[in-house]
Amino acid sequence: MARGVIDPAFEAPGGDVVLDLAGVTSDEVELVDPEGLPLATVKVEGTDGEHVWGPVTLLAHPEFGAFRRLYLSPAQVAAEYAGRVTVPVATALTESDLDRIRAAGPVVLLALAGHGTPQALSPVGLIRATLAAADLLDDAVVVAAPVASRGYAEADHAFGARVVAAYATGEVLGVIGEGELPEEVAAVVEFDRPPPDRRGLVVFFTGLSGSGKSTLARALHDLVLEQGERTVTSLDGDVVRRNLSAGLTFSKEDRETNIRRIGWVAAEISRHGGMAICSPIAPFDETRRHVRSMVDDAGGAFFLVHVATPLEECERRDRKGLYAKARRGEIPEFTGISSPYEEPEDADVRVDTTGRTIEDALGDVLQGLYDAGFLEP
Repeated sequence: MARGVIDPAFEAPGGDVVLDLAGVTSDEVELVDPEGLPLATVKVEGTDGEHVWGPVTLLAHPEFGAFRRLYLSPAQVAAEYAGRVTVPVATALTESDLDRIRAAGPVVLLALAGHGTPQALSPVGLIRATLAAADLLDDAVVVAAPVASRGYAEADHAFGARVVAAYATGEVLGVIGEGELPEEVAAVVEFDRPPPDRRGLVVFFTGLSGSGKSTLARALHDLVLEQGERTVTSLDGDVVRRNLSAGLTFSKEDRETNIRRIGWVAAEISRHGGMAICSPIAPFDETRRHVRSMVDDAGGAFFLVHVATPLEECERRDRKGLYAKARRGEIPEFTGISSPYEEPEDADVRVDTTGRTIEDALGDVLQGLYDAGFLEP
């Protein structure tokens, strides 16, 4: 909107530009950046309880981080590159793509690098790969659009066509990204999306207190250290409580804050290619999915292990007497007793430690990691 690509307004559900915002009762909403700087206000004309729509008033010019010099508005593109063929780019360009582009003459390579673009590369990786491809062409410039492609090549998807049409000053040339990558482009792709055994990884153990998740997490941590093929960090629930979340209570809100902090740190570790092993109870599906989203946004892989040891066995093992205190009402909101545990339906591995050695149960986790290519047997 701020770049003039689309009209400054959010549309009703079913439209192309929708604002997900639950529970709004005000007639005006302020949108801010991650640091709290106001960017725009939305005059609420309608809401269905989950979405808000209405006209937008822009308050500040947005910043885009890396490669901000390439984020031009359609007006700037029209002024500087009028008449060039526009090539929308949502993935790395191949040798066959470049052959087609060379035949088109001077071009603008329009990297559709907005959040949510269905692509194999991160937004920054996409721009870097597009710049590498431009160096192999005689007369090509790269422009970045801070919007998702949203299927621009699909005839039945109007939003992508709106985005491309806003930037195009002449003919539009479509590419499909099939075939061999030029060596220079392939190097960028490999750096941005390394193979699984070199990709940042978060192994997230979840389960009831006493299920064995922390013991399994420590065993995995030690094994990875012994192999010496990955850098690995343990983010155990109790340790994090003392160092990262000191001062938080055991209320539902504070427990979820603790897990989000663990997730943020784990995501940052994965961003830099490291492996983080986490073992909080994490009883709620929404919070686990939020952590997964943070890891995805950081370019890491999220591997969820549900330690599905039954409540009865967890109580039997209870060396700290926590379950007994919870049943006497001495510990409020205790997961499994007075607070629910939502079993994950998206776990990569499900393991019950009842009657099994740690080595045996860990074998299930390792097999899942081997099958996914994250570790070498």
